[in-house]
Amino acid sequence: MKEPMEIERKFLIRRPDPEILKPRCSAVYRMEQTYLTAPEGITARVRRRVGEREEFFYTEKEYRTARSCVERERSITRQEYESLLQRREAETICKTRYCLPYAGHTLEIDLYPFWQQLAVLEVELQEEGEPFRLPPEITVVREVTEDRRLKNAALARHIPPEEELLADL
Repeated sequence: MKEPMEIERKFLIRRPDPEILKPRCSAVYRMEQTYLTAPEGITARVRRRVGEREEFFYTEKEYRTARSCVERERSITRQEYESLLQRREAETICKTRYCLPYAGHTLEIDLYPFWQQLAVLEVELQEEGEPFRLPPEITVVREVTEDRRLKNAALARHIPPEEELLADL
């Protein structure tokens, strides 16, 4: 059986205006992600996602490269979600995700309440070298696919100040 692979590239971008972004999106979700204790080499989390309805998910990721991982995700009940929260290992990350269809891909733009100038854009790919395009109105600060500080699991432990991220340029 083939393992469920997730291949993505991640970019730190200038924070777009949500009022301009929202009408172009196929979906907008408010999300809460809580990282849980897990065996070595596995990242486990629960997610509460609110869009047209409230949904709960349990996810395990096992990284193969900086761009790809085996991802196992399943829907769970509110009761399972609340029970799993007892395995919390870090702060809960809150964000608003904007799903923007563009040039054959869906770009996921995460706006966090702790940054006023920056956001994170992810694009999922079918293979690591797959070409893709970003809209011209998106200002990329830099690619952060391999920057472990900007993984959500790392943000749940320490949020780098915007000044630090902008000074890295």
